[in-house]
Amino acid sequence: MPDPASLLARVFGFPGFRPGQEEIVAAVTAGRDTLAIMPTGGGKSLCFQLPALCRSGVTVVISPLIALMRDQVRGLREAGVEAGALTSGNTDQETEEVFAALEEGRLKLLYMAPERLASGATLPLLRRAGVSLIAVDEAHCVSQWGHDFRPDYLRIGDLRRALNVPVAAFTATADEETRAEIVTRLFEGRTPETFLRGFDRPNIHLAFAAKHTPREQILRFAAARKGQSGIVYCGTRAKTETLAQALREAGHSALYYHGGMDPDDRRQVETRFQRDDGLIVVATVAFGMGIDKPDIRWVAHADLPKSIESYYQEIGRAGRDGAPAETLTLYGADDIRYRRSQIDEGVAPMDRKQADHGRLNALLGLAEATACRRQVLLGYFGEASQPCGNCDLCDRPAEVFDATDAVRKALSAALRTGESYGKGHLIDILTGQMTDKVRERGHDGLPTFGVGRDLSKAQWDAVFRQMMGRDLIRPDPERHGALRMTEAARPVLRGEVQVVLRKDALQAAPKTPLRMLVSEEDAPLLSALKAKRRALAEAANVPAYVIFADRTLIEMAEKRPSTLDQMAGITGIGAKKLDSYGSAFLQVILGAEAPAQHPARRALAGRAEGAVFDRLAAAQLRLQRGADGTGKPLSCTNATLRQIAERRPRSLADLERLQGMDAQKAERFGPAFLAILGGEEA
Repeated sequence: MPDPASLLARVFGFPGFRPGQEEIVAAVTAGRDTLAIMPTGGGKSLCFQLPALCRSGVTVVISPLIALMRDQVRGLREAGVEAGALTSGNTDQETEEVFAALEEGRLKLLYMAPERLASGATLPLLRRAGVSLIAVDEAHCVSQWGHDFRPDYLRIGDLRRALNVPVAAFTATADEETRAEIVTRLFEGRTPETFLRGFDRPNIHLAFAAKHTPREQILRFAAARKGQSGIVYCGTRAKTETLAQALREAGHSALYYHGGMDPDDRRQVETRFQRDDGLIVVATVAFGMGIDKPDIRWVAHADLPKSIESYYQEIGRAGRDGAPAETLTLYGADDIRYRRSQIDEGVAPMDRKQADHGRLNALLGLAEATACRRQVLLGYFGEASQPCGNCDLCDRPAEVFDATDAVRKALSAALRTGESYGKGHLIDILTGQMTDKVRERGHDGLPTFGVGRDLSKAQWDAVFRQMMGRDLIRPDPERHGALRMTEAARPVLRGEVQVVLRKDALQAAPKTPLRMLVSEEDAPLLSALKAKRRALAEAANVPAYVIFADRTLIEMAEKRPSTLDQMAGITGIGAKKLDSYGSAFLQVILGAEAPAQHPARRALAGRAEGAVFDRLAAAQLRLQRGADGTGKPLSCTNATLRQIAERRPRSLADLERLQGMDAQKAERFGPAFLAILGGEEA
């Protein structure tokens, strides 16, 4: 069985595994049932692609979106891996090519949508193909409570039983409840080896801001990152169109995307975003699930997402290449009301609605955190961390105050009114407003009536909002949004726990300076490398990042390799890509034609055998006419020199048996070649 680490370097061009990948790859390669929860951009796909190359037979990959499958297949083929996809988006020719590759036993990875499992022809096809592993991408789609539920994912358990092969399931967004459902439905009584890897994406800068002039806030954020690929998420279709127009008027290349568009127009936007550098797409949350674009430099939310899981998934589309990326999420009272109404007006059971209000509270708590946002975000997923130094609150700490007394007054008002009223009525009680509702219910006689006159209505509104963000109170869907205390509120009410809140002054956010991907000195070279990448991508009709990711170009710009051997050491450049594109990018770096190199030598670029090849070639040239320079000219082909460098024969007899050698050549070159192979200078 091939060594995964060597394939990682040779095929994919990566010098080593990312944290957590190696153990998962080992488990999947060994054929153990596996469930891996990894952060978006953490390298999930490699954890089933690499084992597929190590194992015999075909790995079938169940994936929910056509665009994502096609992207991954393109990337694998560029790396020299036989892969194909059977989707409804295939042309007849593409489908025939996949069937032919399966019949000839060439295919290593076969992607298909879960809907294809409903076809009676699928199981016989997979049996004939010799499937040895089922990989399930976006495994949370099996959860019937999830927002991405795909009914055909429930067929995967039947497929596993029919083929009797191991299953490797991957997701980035599964909480504990969803993980349990995945195990039940995909593994059906078998206990998978489970890997819960860190959710942290330290390269992503986290920031939230209260809405005051949202369009101008988004325009300022985009202006500071002009020329970088970005996504702006909006809550409505109409807003995507108007905001995209505003961005274009401000000089940006921007398109909109939403579910009401013609399918061909949507595909065109997806294609342009994949291929164009610096394009902004203003979209509803439908966009991005199938876009495996590694160099998205920023994600902005013009409206508050619906949950902390959705937020995490959406910002996770930025910086998948590991380079710095930024986010900005705007939020306001209207957003919160809209999200609450979505929950309350939904068809989910009451306990699910209550849980969804809790999830929205968690997001609100992240939005109005008093300290490091990453600590809050990771804490939600059960991880402890130190202050990150890469969020707006680490950059500029929030001004806070001891709100324990105010919070206790608010909780008391809710409790004394039977937890039957919403925020507005409770604020009227606290501020001593003699409204008709207060008078009719006799709430002006409560001990809490007027005890909060030291704060204005707007300030009390901020207190209640932050109390929800700390999940001290939740709207009760059964009682039309009346605020009910959670268990976390009881020790506060008893005076056992202090509550610190932010001062909720709405101020214009300062203009954020542009974060450069490389130094000012290297920026022009990075631009030239991107231009070469774009030209090659257009010629090959593939997305730009399929040629090389931003991270690879950044490393090229910083390290400035001057030979193909040095180029082979750049992250993301495997043997196939070095052969295909190395010389073209080397020419950009050198500003001149790269020195020509025989394919046999180029195949050894970046390997120790390459240096051995060079010494063998030099010795051969010196001895071409013999030691005294008077003999009959003799030489070995470059292919023969490559064999010698790779196989390292130990004797003249071993050397003579190699293709391209004979007794005469072994006699002339043998002693010098063996001395080089033994580490001596010939």
